[in-house]
Amino acid sequence: MSHTRKLGRSGMTAGAIGMGCWAIGGHFTLDGRNDGWGEVDDAESVRAIHLGLEMGATLFDTSDAYGTGHSEEVLGAALKGRRGQAIIATKFGFTYDADRRALLSTDVSPAYIEWALNQSLRRLSTDHVDLYQIHVGELSGEAAESTGETLERLAESGRIRAWGWSTGNAEAARRLVQFPHFTAVQQGANVLHDVPEHFALCAEHELASLTNSPLAMGLLSGKFSAQSRLPDSDVRAAGHSWVRDFVDGRPRPETLARIEALRDLLTSGGRTPAQGALGWLLARSPHTFPIPGFKTESQVRDNLGALRLGPLPAAVMAEIDAVLNPEGHDA
Repeated sequence: MSHTRKLGRSGMTAGAIGMGCWAIGGHFTLDGRNDGWGEVDDAESVRAIHLGLEMGATLFDTSDAYGTGHSEEVLGAALKGRRGQAIIATKFGFTYDADRRALLSTDVSPAYIEWALNQSLRRLSTDHVDLYQIHVGELSGEAAESTGETLERLAESGRIRAWGWSTGNAEAARRLVQFPHFTAVQQGANVLHDVPEHFALCAEHELASLTNSPLAMGLLSGKFSAQSRLPDSDVRAAGHSWVRDFVDGRPRPETLARIEALRDLLTSGGRTPAQGALGWLLARSPHTFPIPGFKTESQVRDNLGALRLGPLPAAVMAEIDAVLNPEGHDA
């Protein structure tokens, strides 16, 4: 069983499960609300990245927004002397005040992209980014086209190898497939939240599907209960409208009930709940790269253990579908 997949049409190959580097950026705010994942230990983050490399992760997904550059700095430090082992994916498009650790607005003008890339290259201690992604989820057709032209020039210069878009809008992303270096679409998806139009787009145009929130912001790790309550310093308790499975830092009861109904299926074959959830995504599409977040070595060990176990078997996938969509399985 191969533990690697083609990264879209870029010519690169990456470990089938990557590492999402949002949480290791530490504290920052969006719209005045916390957008980080609580306290982090940079030394532990570096050790976790090194463990990831040993276990077969090669794709590291970060952004200049995460900790307003801190995530990139930590990743750059961890990859010192190991740059050749990693595919660095980062993002741009949010303007920020690094002193206040605050995201301010958005900008995808050519001059800003050029400036943002130079800052990211410096923080990452590298001369090129392997996958440079638009972080602004919605753009007008004109803005997306102009951004694509800027990114193509950067690819031709060698400062980026390929580019993509982190967006929930599959139709908008479809308009960019004309660009030769456009190779990836990033989207949130997991066993509780399928995105068939996104997976279809990636299959049709041989794009990589970078899948964030593969564990439903941690809920699919199996570690949460109705009594769980996260602190206000955590993005899941900050009141963002797009955090769908937590309210006031508590898991939604209906989400916990759906997870409980799936527990035996996700843990089949000796898997942990997280490994089952990642195995579901690996089985869902051959173009998918789940990028679970992490703050500790134990989380990395659990997540990347799913590489060895591989995709969930077809029979288990069918049973999961029957549990989630009983109306489609009536006798």
